[in-house]
Amino acid sequence: MFQVLLPAADLVAVVVLTLALYYPRHRRTDLLLSFLAVNISVLAVATALAATSVNVGLGLGLFGVLAMIRLRSEELQQHEIAYYFSSLALGLIGGLGAAMGWTALALMAAIVVVLAVADSPRGVAKYSRVVVLLDRAVADPAAVRAALEQVLGGRVGSFNVRKLDLVNDSTLVEVSVKRPAVASGSAAGLVAAPVAAPAQPVTAQPPTLGPVVATPVAAPAQPVTAQPPTLGPVVAGPTVAQPVPGESRKA
Repeated sequence: MFQVLLPAADLVAVVVLTLALYYPRHRRTDLLLSFLAVNISVLAVATALAATSVNVGLGLGLFGVLAMIRLRSEELQQHEIAYYFSSLALGLIGGLGAAMGWTALALMAAIVVVLAVADSPRGVAKYSRVVVLLDRAVADPAAVRAALEQVLGGRVGSFNVRKLDLVNDSTLVEVSVKRPAVASGSAAGLVAAPVAAPAQPVTAQPPTLGPVVATPVAAPAQPVTAQPPTLGPVVAGPTVAQPVPGESRKA
């Protein structure tokens, strides 16, 4: 009976783990697909190993190698690693836990419940881990804490100065900032603030022009033509006879 019940319970558990817990809280579809694929793959391989005489240690070693390759392909957050190994554990229990009976079902339920409570944003104050690059070199721990709280706007739990650059005047700090807890009944007491009506678009009106008065246009000046100078009457003077050179010698 448990050989059929455990795979069905595994499918229900991984759907609750990914679609009801992880995706509504973190909204990463790529890891959602990864969690589902890992769980189904591990369940299939574990079921095949349970039905054959292959050493179980060999199968677990193969799973470990695949998990190392997957985790080294991208930098994952700690909560993502927790969901990843929970999907892996659910698949292993569903495929190899038929001999455990009801204990296997209890372990599956415990995994889902622990993640639901530990990763819940309600009722538990959380610390977010971030890396901050300050634009000045700060060596005093109290001054570093004050600068981080001013920049991040939250309570600094702990921090680790990774790099203090005196040449470029900067400080690289890894810090955990407290995220305030959300009370379970706070959502009911929220009052929606009135939203101001959007301002009507203002259309620019063209300026009003007064009556247009036509200004008389002066007639163009007539072109002036230069007149030639007027010459007086020409008077002919007496003509003087010029002597001939040959006649003066004869005389």
